[in-house]
Formats: sequence, structure tokens, C-alpha cells
Amino acid sequence: MARADAEFETSDLPATTAGDNGAARTPFRARMPQRRERRIKNPKPSYQRSYHQTVTKIDLWSVLKISICFYLTALLVVLSAGMVLWWIASALGIISNIENFVGDLVNSNDFQFLSWTVLRASALVGLVVVCLAVVCTVLGAAFYNLFSSVLGGIEITVVEDESVTRK
Repeated sequence: MARADAEFETSDLPATTAGDNGAARTPFRARMPQRRERRIKNPKPSYQRSYHQTVTKIDLWSVLKISICFYLTALLVVLSAGMVLWWIASALGIISNIENFVGDLVNSNDFQFLSWTVLRASALVGLVVVCLAVVCTVLGAAFYNLFSSVLGGIEITVVEDESVTRK
């Protein structure tokens, strides 16, 4: 399971933000000249709260449900985009050019793609790919559970900065 530790720290210094390279940098107000910093009479103290959590187990049933939903949605998007591209290519005459080319390769004068047969075949191949992807995702989660029991899992630190206003 996950464990959570809370640490509270008080700081009178301005909070720092992470830059693009992960290095800490001070906000714009902290980089202002010294004489402006002296004008501030009572700087607001900021409290920093950080939580440490370790992910040691992933529920396989949840991974299965989420991966089925994700991969089926991806299949629907790909099939819809394929249908739209097929209609556009058919309207532009690209499909008939490909049919003529393939007919010349196989020495057939009446070669044609059957649109619904192509769609059905694409859907069946897509369903096989979805099944394989779901199995690989669940196996990956199971291997993570095995390795995290040996190695300890992934530790995540969440830091929350709060500034306190005085009344």
C-alpha cells in the first residue's frame, strides 16, 4: 500500500520555482534590487508542505478496465479517421487509381476493393491489436507489482507552498 508522511517547514525567504532544466530559480519579485526589498516591512511567511508517497502496488483489475477503455477508444478514433480518409481518397479518384494499379499487377481487369470488406477486416485486425495491447499492459502492471515488492516501488514527493496572511 501507499504510505504518506507530511513535513511542515516555515521559511521567511521567497519561494523558489523550478525552471525548464529543473534548477531552482527565484521569482521575479525576489530578483528586484535590494532597496525595494528593504521597503517591505513584514514579509509574509510561507509554509511548505510536502508529502512522500510510495507506489508499491497497482490493482490489475483497474489496469485492465482502464486499458480496455483506452485501447477501444483509440481503435474507434483510428477507424473513424480511416473511413474519412477512404471517402476523401475515393472522391479524389485515388482508390480507383490504386485498383487499376493492383489489377495490372495481378493481370485482372475487374479488380476492386470492397469498402465494407476493408472496413470489417480493419476492425478485426484492430480488435486483435487491442487484445494484445491490453494483455501487454496488464502483464506490465503485474511485473511492476513483482519488482516493486523487491525494490520498494516508486517514491513520489508532492510539495505545496502556502503563504499565510496576517490580520
